[in-house]
Amino acid sequence: MISAAADFHQEVSRRLDTLAQHATDGTLDPAVDLLVEALDAGGVIQAFGTGHSEAFAMEIAGRAGGLIPTTRIALRDVVLYGDRPVADLAGAAMERDPDVVEELLDAAPLHSDDVFVIASNSGVNGSIVGLALAVQERGHKIIAVTSMEHTMAVEPKHPSGKRLIDVADVVIDNLAPYGDATLTLGEEYGAGAVSSITAAFIAQALTLGVTERMLEAGTVPPLYISANRPGGDEHNHALEDRYRGRIRRGG
Repeated sequence: MISAAADFHQEVSRRLDTLAQHATDGTLDPAVDLLVEALDAGGVIQAFGTGHSEAFAMEIAGRAGGLIPTTRIALRDVVLYGDRPVADLAGAAMERDPDVVEELLDAAPLHSDDVFVIASNSGVNGSIVGLALAVQERGHKIIAVTSMEHTMAVEPKHPSGKRLIDVADVVIDNLAPYGDATLTLGEEYGAGAVSSITAAFIAQALTLGVTERMLEAGTVPPLYISANRPGGDEHNHALEDRYRGRIRRGG
């Protein structure tokens, strides 16, 4: 019996209830506005996250029920599409390295109308802030998904002294507590991390918001259907062809 599971369920549920209310009352609308504007202009949604926040980027880009004009940028791209050795992916050094940013962007299929959605629970690591600054300089809009409680409790690690929230055009709080753990087991052991769950909910809420907005405008939303359904591959590939060379799958 896992007695703490019920407590964790309560911690997760109250945060999801708050995020659902944010979606209903329009708090997420500024982010949806930026996403729709980019897609209407012919851009795609560029999603980036490191560590466990990469799960957020995977929710945004390339999954069933998700938007097709999306790309996931990952640190391993500098190995898969660049010149870095595989050994550089070991540990957390690259996540904290602001100098990896230009290599990442050189390896990414970018267009001037693209919008960036960047997830980082701490919002202070070098690669996260560095990429945000670099794409801001290129004129891209940025949506940040981060823990406001955590990011304001730690010192920035980027040489600029900035946090992700200082660079983003729109900030969405994932409602995770400082350190991410929602429960204390025994006298001192933190567990029950919640940021991946709330971030996934935010990613899906944004996808739903974009889809609803397109339907209201009389536009057919370019959504994936499961490749495990009959006709799924044909449907998906036909829509992917519209963005050939603009989106990347795999890696």
